[in-house]
Parts: sequence; C-alpha cells; structure tokens
Amino acid sequence: MSEIKSGDVVRIHYTGKLTDGTPVDSSRQGDPVEFKVGAGQIMPGIERHVEGMAVGAASTVTVPAEEAFGPHDAARVQDVPRTAFPPEVQLEMGARLQANTQDGQTLDLTVVALDEEKVTVDANHPLAGEDLVFEIEVIERVG
Repeated sequence: MSEIKSGDVVRIHYTGKLTDGTPVDSSRQGDPVEFKVGAGQIMPGIERHVEGMAVGAASTVTVPAEEAFGPHDAARVQDVPRTAFPPEVQLEMGARLQANTQDGQTLDLTVVALDEEKVTVDANHPLAGEDLVFEIEVIERVG
C-alpha cells in the first residue's frame, strides 16, 4: 500500500484522550472523519501524523497543545458583572454560554468562577493548553 501524502483525501477513525487517559472524543460511534491532507481541515498534529501512514494502518500519537487546540490564553478569561446576564440564564460552574461579538461573531464561553457580583468566563476552547493522545486508524483514501 502506498503512503498517504499531502493532497490525498482520507477517512480516519480516532479516539482522543487526555494524557491521563480521560476520554475526550471519538469518531468510532459515527462515520469516519474525512479531510484533505495538507489543507488545514483538521488539527495540525493529527494531519502531520496521518501523512506517511498507509490505508489500514493504526497508530497512537501524542499531540502537543500547540498543535491541538492551542495554548491556554489568559487574555481570553474575563470577569463580567452578573447584571450583564439575562435573569433566565443559568449561571453555574462549567456552564457553556454563547455571546455575540461586536462584529457579529459567535463566541463560546465557559463559566469558570462566579460569586454574587461577577461571573468569570473563559473563551478558550475547553481543551486549550492540553496535550492530547489520539489513537488513529486510516480507513480509506477517497478518490
């Protein structure tokens, strides 16, 4: 079998875990993930690992945070007055919220702290700053 190279469209299955073994995501319950190698459609650490693999091959790779969801950026953590939230919004630790930026973009937020006067929200991806371990299997090359 020939090796997967940049420009190939492939389908893979993956199982992702934190370095302590805590599961975070898997494609195994659904269809394989399809992407074009080298097109930046999937996290760089996985894309780089798949290049050079063969169809049917399986392997495990540790993807550093910088090649996964990026480092945790403290500037993306902010305190917001409780009065800025509508009363019907359930504010509790770990709650996932959405806000609209001034330019109309949607921003996903996680509540990371709260008290009577303020709510601390984090706009980083929940896995930012985490190294991840992926078990990857190349299912097929498309086309």
